[in-house]
Amino acid sequence: MSVLWILVGFSVAVAAGFLVAFIWAVRTGQYDDKYTPSVRILFEEEHKTRTFNEPPENNAEGSTQNGDGNNTVRQQDRT
Repeated sequence: MSVLWILVGFSVAVAAGFLVAFIWAVRTGQYDDKYTPSVRILFEEEHKTRTFNEPPENNAEGSTQNGDGNNTVRQQDRT
């Protein structure tokens, strides 16, 4: 039973060590990203715009991109 208390104490010490290391990393700027904002303008983002006249595209399962699976059934019922 005393081994259990030793293991609990050891795990708390390891968790405290990881917490101290994380706080140190945040305060010293290890998570600051100085590269990405400067090159973000160089990458093109593809935005797909859809007009109201275009039908929604179907994915492999047959449901529509916007998640409305019944839209396919409704379109089949109209024809």
